[in-house]
Amino acid sequence: MGKSTSARRAGVSIVAVGLLAGVAGCGGSGSAGAREGSGGDSGASGRGGAVLSPVAALLSAEKSTNAADSARVESTTTMGSLMSVTAEGSVGWSDGLSGRLTLTYTGGTMAATMRQMGSTSMEARYLPDAYYARMGDSFAAQAGGKHWIRYPYDALADLGGGSGAYLKDQMQNSTPNQSVKLLLASGDVRRVGEETVRGKETTHYSGTLDVADLASRNSGLSAAQLADLKKQLEQVGVTTETIDIWVDGDDLLVKKVEQGRTTNGTYSQTVHYSDYGADASVQAPPAGDTAEFTELLRKQSSTR
Repeated sequence: MGKSTSARRAGVSIVAVGLLAGVAGCGGSGSAGAREGSGGDSGASGRGGAVLSPVAALLSAEKSTNAADSARVESTTTMGSLMSVTAEGSVGWSDGLSGRLTLTYTGGTMAATMRQMGSTSMEARYLPDAYYARMGDSFAAQAGGKHWIRYPYDALADLGGGSGAYLKDQMQNSTPNQSVKLLLASGDVRRVGEETVRGKETTHYSGTLDVADLASRNSGLSAAQLADLKKQLEQVGVTTETIDIWVDGDDLLVKKVEQGRTTNGTYSQTVHYSDYGADASVQAPPAGDTAEFTELLRKQSSTR
């Protein structure tokens, strides 16, 4: 087999990781945005004269962000030496994940693999039961002329190990308010202060999450929610992470920054959210131009 075929083989699975990173981050983790001194105010948001504790303010933000249903998204993600990728588009979460993003791979081994397949940029479409990646013409020439790969969430376990179940969970439950839940679960919520983000007045909150000791007190989350978060993070090998979020006057998430370490190395992600309520409707690509991820895996296995 030639280099291009080898790259295609690697790309089938590695693209799945990149698509996850574009919409979900690196595991719902957190970042180290500036933490001032001992963490700024321990008490609260003064919007509209109301005084809220950080936990109360974040519970309100979690509820408002979840109810908003959709938003425009811009993200930059780095996962060790594997990849650096940017994503831009709109996503919705009212009935499972949906939306469309343009992903551009800017560095790491994945960018090199994508270059061998003919393009470092691709369109990704997210639907409630599966997500789709549009590959370049070079890939299509080796895949029966089909440009799209369909990744059913139920088949993601084929990627191997516990990470498959983790990918499925994340793809079906990735919403902006997940990062708010993680910050609440840290038990270390701090109000850093008031900051302007892309022209919007926001309140900056920060915290550090220790997966082995998720907060059971003062987090505002149920025991079941905490257990679910811990399971998801352990599946990808996350032990600690730092989380920073910025919330606007409408209690909507405007920005999140995440950093941490997994079994595959360090990761970081910055995401900006805007235009809540934006149209995130999307249709599956034409069936005749779509190859099934599971079928591609089968063919790869049979030719090894």
